Amino acid sequence: MYRPFAPQWVYFDRRVNDMIYQLASMFPTPHHTNTGILVMAPREGTEFAAPAVNFLPDLSFFTYTAQFFSRWTYEAVAARDGELDFDADADAVDEWGYRRVDNITDAIQTLYANALGDTVTKDDIFYYVYGLLHDPSYRQTYAADLRKMLPHIPTPDSREHFGRISTAGRQLTDLHTGYETVDPYPLDVEVKAGTSLDDPKTWRVAKLGWGKQKAPDTGKRVEDRTTIVYNKNVTITGIPEDAERYMLGSRSALAWIIDRYQVKTDKASGIVNDPNDWCDEHEDPRYIVDLIKRVTTVAVETMKIVDRLNTVE
Repeated sequence: MYRPFAPQWVYFDRRVNDMIYQLASMFPTPHHTNTGILVMAPREGTEFAAPAVNFLPDLSFFTYTAQFFSRWTYEAVAARDGELDFDADADAVDEWGYRRVDNITDAIQTLYANALGDTVTKDDIFYYVYGLLHDPSYRQTYAADLRKMLPHIPTPDSREHFGRISTAGRQLTDLHTGYETVDPYPLDVEVKAGTSLDDPKTWRVAKLGWGKQKAPDTGKRVEDRTTIVYNKNVTITGIPEDAERYMLGSRSALAWIIDRYQVKTDKASGIVNDPNDWCDEHEDPRYIVDLIKRVTTVAVETMKIVDRLNTVE
């Protein structure tokens, strides 16, 4: 995942990439799936963000540094000198020769069980962490720390609190990693008269942009963030104000779409990055239009969940 809602193909190999850090233990092959929390590095003046992603992440995801905390890591079962590891549990080894290791330790699971007086699963703990990182009261309480260091996760003090936050975290994870499959938000797609809806060229983009409106106090033309000018023939309207509230670092969710889904030519290499190519390859000319609708749903539903967390002491 190169930027929010903007995946790209990547050649990922120690022989080619200068630095891959620990990512190879999280996504050792294209066959291995994972989910993790991409925590924005402490940054003064930028709202804290920690989205869940289920692809290999670019550690400059926000255009500046982030750290990735994955649900799992994978260990190659072969011994150090290329010999077979006969001590390995054969049932736990997958067909590619890796064993999946849970990054939530037994010790942490025991700590939470003792604190709550009840059994908890490791998935429950992962979703609790994700939910807590989105809890407005948590972000307010630890605001100073989040500008200086990685998040501190306090042990929950009640089963009710843990369950509520964990449930919210699970819902948020499903939203944020499944953004391409959520129901599209019912935005209005206005197409200029005489333009064919069936023509793939109708849905091609060059550079998305916000609409414009006059500021009531100054009369100057300013951005209208309820409207996206898709191209010269298509305009998308009816974007709810709540969509702009969901921030991922310095930009809202839809602002990331506007930033990434445009035709750009790299000055150094001359390589053209054209988001229309993805639409062509998948024979889905309306992919970007539908993506805008789906990310609007993600933003609105995220803020509903966050607001519910904020109403409970």
